[in-house]
Amino acid sequence: MAFLLFVVAAVLSVIGMATDNDTLFDASWAAWLLGLLLALRAWHLHRKYGTPQKLAAAAEGGDLRALRSIALLAKIQGDLDEAERVFRLGVERKDPESMWEMGRLVEQRDGLAASEPWFRMAAEHGHFAARRFFRPGHALNMKGDNPL
Repeated sequence: MAFLLFVVAAVLSVIGMATDNDTLFDASWAAWLLGLLLALRAWHLHRKYGTPQKLAAAAEGGDLRALRSIALLAKIQGDLDEAERVFRLGVERKDPESMWEMGRLVEQRDGLAASEPWFRMAAEHGHFAARRFFRPGHALNMKGDNPL
């Protein structure tokens, strides 16, 4: 993602300078900055975990981000049963992000209606995006009568 932002930033910089468009040039600075921040975050996570063994050790040690990373890797690789098993470990530890991801997994597999309990659980534990699903007129509260 950071690489893509660097490419976009470079293109915006060149076009902004060539056309003397200050708006494009200013947007390029924002893209450069965002790309740099994303690259630093990726570097930090790589340095923190580095290898699959370190990631697994961190997850076993209670690191919820590492646990979610293992579950997301399983989901990306198409092993939805393993992803669900690991997300459930995060849910047992009251992790709102794991609840959210479990809702997304169930939604992908069984549809939005089946994922509603997981999204509701995430919302009740303070997950920002999940809370938005239950605002009147939104995905899980179309009639406005299904508040948290």
